[in-house]
Amino acid sequence: MNTVSRHSTTKGNTAAPRVSATRIRLSAAALIIAGFLFVLYPAMRPFSDEASLQGAAAFASPYWLASHMLAMVAFTLLPLGLLGLHSVLQETAAERLGFWAVVASWVGVGLTLPYYGGEAFGLHAIGLEALRLHSADLMSLANVVRSGPELVMSAVGLLLLAAAAITVAVAVWRSGKLPRGSGVPFAIGFALYIPQFYGPQPLRVAHGLLVAVGCMWLAVVLWRQSVKQNGVPTHSWRDTDGT
Repeated sequence: MNTVSRHSTTKGNTAAPRVSATRIRLSAAALIIAGFLFVLYPAMRPFSDEASLQGAAAFASPYWLASHMLAMVAFTLLPLGLLGLHSVLQETAAERLGFWAVVASWVGVGLTLPYYGGEAFGLHAIGLEALRLHSADLMSLANVVRSGPELVMSAVGLLLLAAAAITVAVAVWRSGKLPRGSGVPFAIGFALYIPQFYGPQPLRVAHGLLVAVGCMWLAVVLWRQSVKQNGVPTHSWRDTDGT
């Protein structure tokens, strides 16, 4: 009986790291996909004078709809990626910070998505109707969609995402388990998310690339940790950064 019990325990202990490694890899994949989408969003989004029929054509474009939907998917994938980071930070001094980063990111995304929904579907409908009537007067409704409580809610959401990203950088730095600077680009990218709205398209695409670098760097770190979970030897991060 004791032999069977020991065998069962051993089998259970062997299976657990594999499940954990799979979850971490899924989180890494979520961050990689999110990174690509954060670049595609400003690259695909039409930019024009939004008070004229040219702006109506931009709103009515399928690229307007598709780019904003890609942004919504990217935001949705972020907390899933941070769940994997929280798993990696278990039993480290930064575990609590990782938990609060996940919570802040989830709440931030929840507050941000309705605004993007209005941008995607509301402005798209306005653009289609303005073109159908061949009247730019309807374009004034864009300010109605973009202002009011939904704007405040989105701003709070993006600030929470910035706080979550900065918390991620601090958690990674303090963990002693991951390369210290690997969360810094992620934090800078989301800290600049609100200011980048006021820039031209090239600047916004550059910002998307920065966010993508931050997401993908974290994804690589998580993937390496998943390899360690499976017992495959890798170079120690402490050895590579000399600490």
